[in-house]
Amino acid sequence: MIYIKKITNIKPECERKEYPYNIPAIRNLNEFEFKSNVTFIIGENGTGKSTLIEAIAIRAGFNPEGGSTYLNYHTYDTHSTLYNDIKITRGAHRNKDGYFLRAESFYNVASEIDRISNGFELNNNYGGALHQRSHGESFLSVILNRLSGNGLYIFDEPESALSLSSILKLMVKMNELEKKNSQFIIATHSPVLLAYPQAEIYRITDEGLELTKYEASEPYLLTKYFISNHERVINELLNRGEE
Repeated sequence: MIYIKKITNIKPECERKEYPYNIPAIRNLNEFEFKSNVTFIIGENGTGKSTLIEAIAIRAGFNPEGGSTYLNYHTYDTHSTLYNDIKITRGAHRNKDGYFLRAESFYNVASEIDRISNGFELNNNYGGALHQRSHGESFLSVILNRLSGNGLYIFDEPESALSLSSILKLMVKMNELEKKNSQFIIATHSPVLLAYPQAEIYRITDEGLELTKYEASEPYLLTKYFISNHERVINELLNRGEE
């Protein structure tokens, strides 16, 4: 199920000068269409993938710091104003569930959930109090317990808080939710997560977003090269300063 079909930047190109339009990919992205239930956005740090992801999430009605559309709280603004320029084209169906998961500000989300929820809600919706667990455990607990299907789920670098085994659990849960008519839009660096079947992977370039194959994606290629040549890579990196 695809709930967000297309995003369009309605800001005139001649006015795209200040941040975040100093990022080439953001400045040159005019329109993007979602064609798969699971869409990954990849790119190096600073290329604009998180900026784009958070703008989509805010325009879709989520709190800038993360959580569901029902979480109404504020701690510190870190998001750009790009959401003001983004128009969302929705499909014929409306999602019944939704969540914006940001690794960067998840502590704030967990604090607000623990504050406003009673014991019954915490146990049933989140598997217990979130701050009584490690960061990764609470992060995964939200994914496994809170997300119910028929949902729009936007994740910004979920692997940041998760071990490899937890990433695999995330993929199993994603598959369960996709079968329950859900859409995922995910920014990631994880070569494991990118292996999710039938997903579309888009690489951020200076021109915008470019469709790529899993085996041609940088996370896959760099990880494969490092694992196959780890001794040589480490030696070259550590000895470079001695030359």
